[in-house]
Amino acid sequence: MSPYDIETVAPRAKALGSSTLYEACGLPTAVDPAIRPVWRGALIAAPAFPLACAPGDNLALHLALEQAPRGSVLVVSTGNYIAGYWGEVLTVAAQAAGVVGLVIDGGVRDIQAIEQLGFAVFSRGVSVKGTVKATALSVGQPMFFNGAQVAAGDLVVADADGIVIIPQVEVPRTLAEGQARFDKEARMMAALREGRTTVELLGLKRPEAIQ
Repeated sequence: MSPYDIETVAPRAKALGSSTLYEACGLPTAVDPAIRPVWRGALIAAPAFPLACAPGDNLALHLALEQAPRGSVLVVSTGNYIAGYWGEVLTVAAQAAGVVGLVIDGGVRDIQAIEQLGFAVFSRGVSVKGTVKATALSVGQPMFFNGAQVAAGDLVVADADGIVIIPQVEVPRTLAEGQARFDKEARMMAALREGRTTVELLGLKRPEAIQ
């Protein structure tokens, strides 16, 4: 059983954002920043469902859509192979299956259709190049994904700043510390608007040479 309730966690995680949660977690949760949203405003806060595709082969994605729990985000390793693993057809299939997003270190296509459907996708690239359907390296198994470990149920938060994958057991602590960090920064920004400086508020020291 997951130690967190995604219905409660998702809006909090989206409001805090990937940057704040990364700092709050204090673990290696950040995914390679080259994996970016394919349309402006894409946003994800959902439990992970990991899978690994062979280069140029998207069979694992089709299998995953039969297995992923509703409300999941697919986290897909391709070995950083840029091809059109995902497009409009799989987006429609994902939405019908209740999958809420895709994070992939390969490529996707049909970007305009994906945006019109409002499906959040983060990818390393865009490619018209098609794929075969012959091999599935893994579906639903833990793996290392471009800087972070991921297992089914870990919390994925992806937005314009980047992507973090927070281990399930760390989610309650990370959200609590993230909220404390958010509140502290809000107080600091209020003080800045009143005329105080970051040097003063952060207790920074000026080097002797530039005083």
